Amino acid sequence: MPLVIAIDGPAASGKGTLAKRLADHYGLPHLDTGLLYRAVAMALLDAGLSLEDAAAAAQAAQALDAGKLDDPRLRDRAMGEAASRVSSVPEVRAGLLTWQRRFAADPQGAVLDGRDIGTVVCPGASVKLFITASSEERARRRHRELVGRGESATFATILADIEARDARDASRSAAPLRMADDAIRLDTTELDADAAFAEARGIVEQSRGDAD
Repeated sequence: MPLVIAIDGPAASGKGTLAKRLADHYGLPHLDTGLLYRAVAMALLDAGLSLEDAAAAAQAAQALDAGKLDDPRLRDRAMGEAASRVSSVPEVRAGLLTWQRRFAADPQGAVLDGRDIGTVVCPGASVKLFITASSEERARRRHRELVGRGESATFATILADIEARDARDASRSAAPLRMADDAIRLDTTELDADAAFAEARGIVEQSRGDAD
């Protein structure tokens, strides 16, 4: 039976790092679904279009080029903010849903991380994790990441951005950020990357054992 691991959580909670490590551990393909929304936002900005143009955003989602998901610009802080805005457009989410489900249908399984994987994209996933951490800790992680890339940003600004994004993601009408009823919450506030991975792997193994 294919192993599909759905990982959700707010920005900078550590879900992306965990998803990649779990995918490597189990030999599964991995999809950071946030990159899809960043790619849509980038397409709009490159075309000089407004992020509030729902019709253009929906068209960009339909025409998404997977080959552009490696563009380094997608990792910029500004693109993350732009992605959060276009992700609230229902037509964009609908346009990307088929794309994500097709990825998850890989015969061997897959690991997907995002904000609506366990609730909307893969409601029948083998294992569902909801990764979280305090907003202050998430801001510290994002600040270290940006400084390490040579970007300038203050901790206070990043914290404000994260809290605003949390509110936007949780209150949107289309697929709001929430933990699936059958997901397992993992708080990584006090955990380093290795400890978080050990906890997540234990949850996956326990879930697989229960399914046998």
